[in-house]
Amino acid sequence: MKKITNSNRRSFLTSSAAIAGVAAISSISNFNINIAKADHASAAPKGIPEYIKWKNRNALIIHTEGTIETHRDMIGNGIITPIENVYIRNNVNSLNDQQIGNRPDWKLEVQGVQKPTTFTLAELQKMPLKITPMVLQCSGNGRKFFAHGPSGTKWDTGSAACVIFSGVSVKYLAELCGGLTAGAKFITGTGADVPKGIDPKEGAVERSVPISTYEDCLLAWEVNGVPIQNAHGGPLRLVVPGYYGINNIKHVNKLVFADKESDFKMMSTRYRVYKIGNKATANDGTCWEMNVKSWITTPLTTAKTGKVVFTGVAFSNGTPLKGVALSFDEGKNWKAAKFVGPNLGKFAWRQFQFEANLEKGNYTVASRATDEKGSQPKLRFENNEGYSHNGWLDHSVKITVA
Repeated sequence: MKKITNSNRRSFLTSSAAIAGVAAISSISNFNINIAKADHASAAPKGIPEYIKWKNRNALIIHTEGTIETHRDMIGNGIITPIENVYIRNNVNSLNDQQIGNRPDWKLEVQGVQKPTTFTLAELQKMPLKITPMVLQCSGNGRKFFAHGPSGTKWDTGSAACVIFSGVSVKYLAELCGGLTAGAKFITGTGADVPKGIDPKEGAVERSVPISTYEDCLLAWEVNGVPIQNAHGGPLRLVVPGYYGINNIKHVNKLVFADKESDFKMMSTRYRVYKIGNKATANDGTCWEMNVKSWITTPLTTAKTGKVVFTGVAFSNGTPLKGVALSFDEGKNWKAAKFVGPNLGKFAWRQFQFEANLEKGNYTVASRATDEKGSQPKLRFENNEGYSHNGWLDHSVKITVA
């Protein structure tokens, strides 16, 4: 598989040939000056699907029953996104309670280890706990900005959230099984939610990630301190911090350490990055590590003259962030913002803040995050499916100050 590169950005693809808990979450200071909220009254008046009735309807934009995003200013006032505001992206229907059965009896088969073993969820929950705050983001986040109109949901910024997953370390589990077999280069997770009557190779959500993720991966049964809901892949989900959401396998019931990638369609030709108009192949880059990215969350449309406080979020794939800057002139000049609130680790996003004194007028305001490997590019990386958009120009906001 090729490694995709671009002279003005860090590639989000890698070659598949090579390969105590968080309790107090601070929120951004509660400013009363000139922070305008977006108007959500124009959101499509669709009812919330029955399987996620517990979600906060006011926080969500409903595209389809299985593709639901979060309004840009509703990811939460703190670093962690409230679970009732977290987006939904399902390739297949979520399993229901009847299909899952008794949750403690849920089984996970582990292969590619010295002692292949099947564990129940109850057994996993007796093992040492690993807790990871992290950004969960769909690889199509930002697709609406692509001019060629790629197929798939036209996400803005809302198919992303920062959550806390709790479970058992994949490394701990493998070592409990005697360690990896020789030659393991990939970790492959398989979901149990394949539709009936469909060849699993065609319909199952099975993805492989490089063995380099071994230290960070976990098998999670809780998100934000509660059991993972069916809609988010409960009772057990493979979590790969720093990687796009598709690699975080929902309803996982099989984990394999292997010398080759999965040949299932979801890996071989889906979530591939290729030129507009071409067809996907297994030699094209795949959606693995996320790009460095940021966006403003408030204000989004209007503000009053005087001091205006801009807030937003910035993250990478685990590469340490160096900073965030804002521009009011489409990138000619940049001014440093400051991070606010706690740092929850390399996989979580950071909140940033910038105070500006603005006179009446119209402003285009952009944010640009920089990590230790580089900065967000100005423009999107054009590709057929509209994946991995981290260009700062499209994600800028147009503010009217009156």
